[in-house]
Amino acid sequence: MINSSSQPRHHQQAVLTYQSGRMGVAAVPGSGKTWTLSRLAADIITSGKLLEDQEVLVVTLVNSAVDNFNKRVSEFLHEFGLLPRLGYRVRTLHGLANDIVRERPDLAGLSDTFQIIDESEANRIRSQVAQIWLRNHPHDLDDYLNTNLEENRLEWVQRERLPDLVETIALAYIRFAKDRQLTPQRLRTQLDQIPFPLPLAEMGWELYHAYQRALAYRDAVDFDDLIRLALENLQQDEDLLARLQNHWPYILEDEAQDSSRLQEKILETLAGPTGNWVRVGDPNQAIFETFTTANPAYLRTFIKRPDVTSRELPESGRSTEDIIALANHLIDWTAASHPVTEVRDALATPHITPVSSDAEPANPNPADGKIQLVNHKYSPAGEINAVVESIAHWLPDNTERTVAVLVPRNSRASQVISALQQRDIPCHDGLLRASASTRQTAGALGNLLNYLADPGSGRKLATAYRVWRREERDDTQSGELIAQVAKHLKVCPRVEDYLYPRSDRDWLADKQFVADDPELAQLREFRGLVRRWQAAILLPIDQIILTLAQDIFSEPTDLALSHKLASLLRQASNNHQDWHFPELTDELAVIARNERRFLGFSEDDSGFDPDQHKGKVVVATFHKAKGLEWDRVYLMSANNYNFPSGQTGDRFIAENWFIRDNLNLQAEALSQLEAAFSASEYDWYQEFNASQQARLDYVRERLRLLYVGITRARQDLIITWNSGRKGDLQPASPFLELLSDFEKELNSAKDESTDQTEMT
Repeated sequence: MINSSSQPRHHQQAVLTYQSGRMGVAAVPGSGKTWTLSRLAADIITSGKLLEDQEVLVVTLVNSAVDNFNKRVSEFLHEFGLLPRLGYRVRTLHGLANDIVRERPDLAGLSDTFQIIDESEANRIRSQVAQIWLRNHPHDLDDYLNTNLEENRLEWVQRERLPDLVETIALAYIRFAKDRQLTPQRLRTQLDQIPFPLPLAEMGWELYHAYQRALAYRDAVDFDDLIRLALENLQQDEDLLARLQNHWPYILEDEAQDSSRLQEKILETLAGPTGNWVRVGDPNQAIFETFTTANPAYLRTFIKRPDVTSRELPESGRSTEDIIALANHLIDWTAASHPVTEVRDALATPHITPVSSDAEPANPNPADGKIQLVNHKYSPAGEINAVVESIAHWLPDNTERTVAVLVPRNSRASQVISALQQRDIPCHDGLLRASASTRQTAGALGNLLNYLADPGSGRKLATAYRVWRREERDDTQSGELIAQVAKHLKVCPRVEDYLYPRSDRDWLADKQFVADDPELAQLREFRGLVRRWQAAILLPIDQIILTLAQDIFSEPTDLALSHKLASLLRQASNNHQDWHFPELTDELAVIARNERRFLGFSEDDSGFDPDQHKGKVVVATFHKAKGLEWDRVYLMSANNYNFPSGQTGDRFIAENWFIRDNLNLQAEALSQLEAAFSASEYDWYQEFNASQQARLDYVRERLRLLYVGITRARQDLIITWNSGRKGDLQPASPFLELLSDFEKELNSAKDESTDQTEMT
C-alpha cells in the first residue's frame, strides 16, 4: 500500500504527466492505481485548470471504492494546503446514472417520485414472472429437455428446476436487451418481422414485457434501466449535457475493465468528442463477465485507439518475485500454449514487474515465502482436511500474519469454515457473511428506532435495552443480568415514570432496589441513554441514526455501515417527502430483513481490511477476494469443473443435465435475440453455436479468475485440487501446465525441506 506522501514510481509518474485528452491505463494487481488516480485528481484540482463551479469527476465500481477515493484525494489536497472535499466528485457508475435521470425524469417517462428497485425486489419480480410464464406455457420447453428423462423425473424437473432456469434466462435476456437499448415494444416489432420461429427469443420477450410492466406499475426502474435511461437523457437534452460537460471537464474512471457498452457510452458522451477522459483498469482481472453486459474488450479496444494515449502501471510491490513470475507465466502460457486456441486472448500483457529496490513498500523477500502446487488427487473432503491440517501446522507460529483460503463457491467455503471450527482454528467469514453483518447492524438500529416511534411501549424499550447490551449476552453471568433487567422493563406499566420520574411517580424507587444492586445500576445508565436518544428525535433521520450508532457500536465495520445507512435513509427521506418517522423506521426494517439492496451500496462493498484479521483464517470466494491481499493464500478446487479448459470431458456449470445436447439455454436465448436484429439474411441462428461460444467465454473468465487468485498472495501460495463427488474430475489444465513448466525450475534452487511436506 502506498501512502499519500510517497513519491510516485516511474510508471506512475508517466500517468501523472497527463494534461488533457483521452488516456487509457493498463494496471496490474498491486500497482497502486487508486493512489495514482487519486493523485492525478488532486494534481488537476491544484493546477488551476478548473473554474470555480467545476469539478473532477471520479467514477468507480463499488461504494467502498467511493469512500477510498474520497479519503485519498482529500489527503492529497490537505498536503497541498487546500480544503478537502472541494473540486471533485466521486460516484459509482450507477450513482452517476441516478443523478442524471433525476435531473429530468420526465424525459424517461418517469414521475418525479420514481423508485429504484433493489436487486432483491428485481429477483422477486423475475421469479413471479417466470412462474406465470411456466403456468401459461407448461410444455414450451419440452423440445429442449433430455428425451431419456423418466416420467417421474420429468415431473420433478418441471416442478423444481425449470422455474430457476426460466428465471436465469429472464435475467440474462433482460440485461442484454437493455444494454442494446431495446424496449419491449421495439423488440416486439422486430420479432414480428422474422419469417421463422425463434422460440427462446419469444419466451424472453414475454418475460421482459411482463417484467417491465411490473416495474411500470410500481413507477420504478431497476439498475439496468438507470444506465439506459441516463444515456438517453444525455442524448435527448442538449442543455443538460452541456451543463454536465461544463461542470465535469475531467473524467477519471477506475475499474474500467468491468465497463459495459452503455456505461462506456455514458462517459464518452459526458466527455464529448474532444473532452478529457482517463480510464484505468486491468483486463486480466475482469471476472464478472458471464451473462452480464460487462466486457474487458471495451477497455482493451479503447487503449489501442489512435486518439488515446496509452500508459501502463506494471510495477507491483505486493508479492514476492516468485509469485509475480508465476502470474506472468500464466499469462504467457495462456497466450502461447493453451490447448484451445480461441481463448488464448483471455490474458494479456503487461507483465507484472517488481518495484525498484529503493521503493517503499518493497516486494517481500522470496526467501521468506513459498509456492506449493500440490498435484495430489484429493477427494473433496480430503482436500479440506489437508488444507486445515496445513493451517493448523502453520498458524501457531504466524499469528501476526494474514492468511486466506479461497474457494470457487460459497458452498465450498461453508465446508471449510466448519472444518476449521471443528479444529478450534480461529477463522473469519466476514466476506461471506457481509449481508448478515448489514442485517445485524440495520436490525440493531431498527429496534431502537422502533422504540422511539412508540416511546410508551415497555416491550420495545426492553428490546432496545437488549440491543444496547447485545455484546454481553453470551456471557453466562452478564446474560442473566441482562435477561432480568429486560424483564423489568418489559412489564413497566408507565415508561414515563421510569425515564422522567417525579416525586409522586418514580418507578425505580417503587421497585425498592438496594443501593448497590447491579440491576439498578444498569437501569439508571440505560435511562440516561434513552433520554439522549429521545432528545435527538427532532433531528433529521441521518443524524438520529448517527447518534444511536455512536452509543451502541464500537467496531469500525458497524460504524461504517451506520454512516451508509444514515445516508440511505436521508436519501429516502428526500425522495419521499411525505414519509415520517414510522415510514423511515419501516424502511430500515426492510434492510434488516435483507429485502433491500440500495443503489451504490451493497453488503459486499462495505470495505474489508485483511490486516485487521491477523492470526485468523479468512475464508472467501475468489470473486470476493478481488482487490485484497494476504501473506499466505490457499487456492482450492483447481479442477476442470471450476477451471475448465474447453477440452473434451470438461463440464460447465451453466449447462443443465436435464437439457439436451449440453445446450446453454441462456446463451441460446441471447443468440436468438441477436438473430432477430441480424443485418443479413445469412446470419440466422444456428443451434449450439452460442452454447459453444459461452463455453469459450467462461474458460476465458476462469483463466482470469485463477490469475486473480494467484495475485492475492504476498509470500506463500498453495494450490490444491480435488476429484469431485464422483471422483472423475482432473486438475485444471492451467494448473497442470504451471506445475510441470514452472515449479521445477522455481524450486530447483531453493530448499524444499520445510513447506514442501506440509500438504503431502
